[in-house]
Amino acid sequence: MRMALNIATRLLVPVVHHGPSLTCVRGFSFSQSPTLVLPLHSHRPAKTLLQIATTPSFRSCGCAPMSTFQVRDKIDLSDVERRIFDRLLATLRHFDLQTQLRVAGGWVRDKLLGKECYDIDIALDNMMGTEFVDKVREYLLSIGEDAQGVCVIESNPDQSKHLETARMRLFDIWIDFVNLRSEEYAENSRIPSKQRFGTAEEDAYRRDLTINSLFYHINTDSVEDFTKRGISDLKSGKIVTPLPPKATFLDDPLRVLRAIRFGARFEFTLDEDLKVAAACDDVKDALAAKISRERIGTEIDLMISGNQPVKAMTYICDLTLFWIVFSLPPEFEPYISDGCERLCISYLDTAWNLIHLLGESTFTAEQKRLTLCAALFLPLRNTTYREKKAKKIPVVNHIIRESLKRKAKDAEMVLNLHQASHKFLSLIPCLASSEDVQVVDHDWLGDLVDVPVSSRVRVLTGTVCLLC
Repeated sequence: MRMALNIATRLLVPVVHHGPSLTCVRGFSFSQSPTLVLPLHSHRPAKTLLQIATTPSFRSCGCAPMSTFQVRDKIDLSDVERRIFDRLLATLRHFDLQTQLRVAGGWVRDKLLGKECYDIDIALDNMMGTEFVDKVREYLLSIGEDAQGVCVIESNPDQSKHLETARMRLFDIWIDFVNLRSEEYAENSRIPSKQRFGTAEEDAYRRDLTINSLFYHINTDSVEDFTKRGISDLKSGKIVTPLPPKATFLDDPLRVLRAIRFGARFEFTLDEDLKVAAACDDVKDALAAKISRERIGTEIDLMISGNQPVKAMTYICDLTLFWIVFSLPPEFEPYISDGCERLCISYLDTAWNLIHLLGESTFTAEQKRLTLCAALFLPLRNTTYREKKAKKIPVVNHIIRESLKRKAKDAEMVLNLHQASHKFLSLIPCLASSEDVQVVDHDWLGDLVDVPVSSRVRVLTGTVCLLC
């Protein structure tokens, strides 16, 4: 029981080492050990809490980068990949096509890092994806094989699909086909205003990061690094843009969040010039104005669901993007003190450490995502706003529903977790005591009049769990 309580307590309150003694809840002190636990819902001002709270540890957020990373000299194809590429090359021979086939982006990066990847995007130098897929389908039918799942995905800029994409399934793997391209952007939009067939080098330089600008040339079985630094940045673990970072981010400010996500995912270091550009006012204004809230929410979900959520949120905080991403309503109360975002990350760090302590397999992916979101926004639990002079609404609901455009049920679950944590914290003294301590002063005891006094703590604990 005591071990379970210790785990539960660590989830609910951030841990700070070597601090002064502090009484947490109704006279129950955790200061007997060298570990200090902050009160979950303290009446102390936020600045006072911040003086006590620590920033996430290097161990938990992976802030200490390795000096070099293992990068393979060549790409080793799996049997399925080889069969897929053989069919594509056979299509070229069958129709006597001079088309150059290149796998672009993340697949190349992951294969060089020794990771499996099933997201294969193929760039064509002299024809549209739909035209080439028709050729592949015709060739497959000529040799008695089925062409599976052939479809066309229309361009949809709101979903980051700026170009029509042809798709088909080969050997149970989906393959996307697009043409190499060069792009120009309007000042007030991340949607390209002009697109044309481009060279492989032009296509590489239009990409968000050098580590995502690599090509695998299927025709020659070789890796191409047109920026001349994609492979070296992989080896040194650096997040760098192919072109000057400010111009890259102003063209498409979503690239700022992608840089953060990949930096956290691979535990790479953000380039210093990139950090300066990402934190400048022009880029922050562009991120707020040009990017849909749905796209921002999708990137945050990917970070929270990834392998380094604390590091990702720490990057967002360090680059002064926290309140751009998690935007607040115009008016709210009480006032949020400067530095509150650091406290948010401390709570996230504590929840992340606890998930690993319990074992990630204990949680489903959805449970883990919502638990981490609840922890991240816990310092804002008591902050509210009024919508059209209506009743007070938790500001966390605004962040999830409006700033990130997530589902209503996500906001409901996070708010339920906040409510449950508040109720459970008040039960800890009773649960942790070795003596027969009874609950006597809760405003939610009314429905338990028929429950034996000795069982009320257990019943209340079970009720709290049902809130989630």
